Amino acid sequence: MTTASVRLGSDLLLSSGRLKGARVGVVCNHASIDRGFAHIIDRTAAADGVTLTAIFGPQHGFRSDAQDNMVETPHRDDPRRRVPIYSLYSDTREPTAEMLRGIDALVIDLQDIGARIYTYIYTMANCMRAAARHGVQIIVCDRPNPIGGTEVEGARLQPGWESFVGQFPIPMRHGMTIGELARLFNDAFGIGAPLDVVQMQGWTRDMYADATGLPWVMPSPNMPTLDTAIVYPGTVLFEGTMISEGRGTTRPFELVGAPWIDAERFAAEMNGRGLAGAYFRPAGFEPTFQKHAKQPCGGCQIHVTDRDAFEPVITGVALIDTFRRLDTARFAWRQPPYEYEHDKMPIDILAGSAVLRRQIESGVPIKEIAASWKSDEAEFGRLRRRYLMY
Repeated sequence: MTTASVRLGSDLLLSSGRLKGARVGVVCNHASIDRGFAHIIDRTAAADGVTLTAIFGPQHGFRSDAQDNMVETPHRDDPRRRVPIYSLYSDTREPTAEMLRGIDALVIDLQDIGARIYTYIYTMANCMRAAARHGVQIIVCDRPNPIGGTEVEGARLQPGWESFVGQFPIPMRHGMTIGELARLFNDAFGIGAPLDVVQMQGWTRDMYADATGLPWVMPSPNMPTLDTAIVYPGTVLFEGTMISEGRGTTRPFELVGAPWIDAERFAAEMNGRGLAGAYFRPAGFEPTFQKHAKQPCGGCQIHVTDRDAFEPVITGVALIDTFRRLDTARFAWRQPPYEYEHDKMPIDILAGSAVLRRQIESGVPIKEIAASWKSDEAEFGRLRRRYLMY
């Protein structure tokens, strides 16, 4: 594999001197580093003529030390830099007027994963809305989509199913960078913020994270490897079931299973389904927390053998369908609440409507489910073309 030398948007912004004289807030977390592992907060604080005014952290916190999902993090102060750290996964998920007071530019430097439900892109959207209301400049420092920027997969979110894990009608695998999404959200979905996206140099749409030459730092606590990110757009759907998605193991979203599952039988069923680009290895595991904590589970580990052929979303659906078919009596959908939604089924929030759940419950073949997404994928492909930068 040829490794490129990608220059991040943060590198280009901070080397340009354009922040000189500005009071700056930064939306970031522990993964907001450059090629040499220097953090954007340290680089901003050290920049000539720049005043670091506030830090804003997304879900899991600025230091990403809140391990579990749906755990709010508090506001706090940074004793080293003597600025406030505002949590945007707390009593508010949007910066308030008080938080933005004295800020000329709000810089966003967050590592997305390439899936519609990853909440950092909605933290960005919420910041853009606040900036539009309060007249603050938004600067998004672009970063690579770690699972590439060519493939689009899945149904679009339907009106009425918006939540903090899905605000806009985009497919589960969107194939865009966070900077491109900012442009899309701002224009096509009408946020209308004073927005500037600082492009990367050297990134091409066919690149996965391990081709960029950039270090991998977990974007969130349950995203330990690029392998996790590759399967995530499909296996994140397990958050809407009572099957473990591997949280509480060292391979979340790659390991899936439950205490009543025979691993060998399950893996054989999956390998017999003819899904491209993956091998399903029988696996046992015991989560340390969350679903089925301290209970031996049977299931599989997903090994992606061909990235180009692998389709994560339909693979995730096939896994759920197989669990359900093998033991309909024990299979169950997770019940609300989920991500601030108290009435809608979590699987419907994740899928973007109730359609997928009803398809699975009705026994619709996997190929027909995938075919039902094609018009959405094509329409989104045409829409996103206007906002691609690479």
